Amino acid sequence: MLSKATLQLSKKDKIILRTGNVLLGLFILLIFFPLFFILIASFMNPTVLNSSGLSFHVKDWSLDGYRRVLQNKMIWTGFLNSVIYSVVFSVLSAVVTMFAAYPLSKIDFKGRGFFNIFFIITMFFGGGLMPTYLLVSNLHMINTIWAMVLPNALNVWNLILARTYYQSIPGELREASLMDGASDIVHFFKILLPVCYPILAVLLLWQFVGMWNSYFDAMIYLEDEVLQPLQLVLRSILIQNTPEPGMIADIQSLAEMSKLAELLKYSTIIISSLPLLIMYPFFQKYFDSGIMIGSLKG
Repeated sequence: MLSKATLQLSKKDKIILRTGNVLLGLFILLIFFPLFFILIASFMNPTVLNSSGLSFHVKDWSLDGYRRVLQNKMIWTGFLNSVIYSVVFSVLSAVVTMFAAYPLSKIDFKGRGFFNIFFIITMFFGGGLMPTYLLVSNLHMINTIWAMVLPNALNVWNLILARTYYQSIPGELREASLMDGASDIVHFFKILLPVCYPILAVLLLWQFVGMWNSYFDAMIYLEDEVLQPLQLVLRSILIQNTPEPGMIADIQSLAEMSKLAELLKYSTIIISSLPLLIMYPFFQKYFDSGIMIGSLKG
């Protein structure tokens, strides 16, 4: 238990603490207000929203945006494609990163310095768009899922994080496993991985979010509309302001079409953000867990 002297704060410390709390509260409001605005605007009549702003009267609300989005076939196809790409990419990236980081974390690994420098150089220098496209094309990956998941499967920054995490694990774990006759493979899968759940969860979440929000690679490598992820479908609505033809079959005027596009913007943002909001609480516990919690549980 903390002593009373430890709990007492000086006047200067109290001012700094309160100032920090105020700044943190303002920062939270800056994040919360746009989310709140988008959520309410997604239910509102676009005419009322453009003329009067947000309204909390039920008569000014409408589910037309969600109805049109959910009825559109391309939205569901893109949603399914995004889930497949994100899951495959995050799992593949996490596996490659964890396997590559393990030998680089061992001090006695020959060539460790060379490979570390080799990977770090790729963070600052790249081949560029055209050479990368030619490489993907020569590997016959254009218009396939592999063009989405293979080129960026290894992220050097994540590799450095995983390597540093490995190095923070006491060497006594390896010594104990050696005494029991465990090989490197047995040690990695049976002892090391249970300790690495926090960093593994971070890598999975980061890569999933990165792929889920990505659209540029799909725009370059995917030609078939059936293979396009949700982000490319939303791009036509959010950026080009042109809804899918099936959404505007009963709308003739350009003004009404513009209002519908405005409504669909907010609806699609909410729908596309739901998977991330749903999965984050399941990973949160690993972020807060101790670095050695897996090894301390007998």
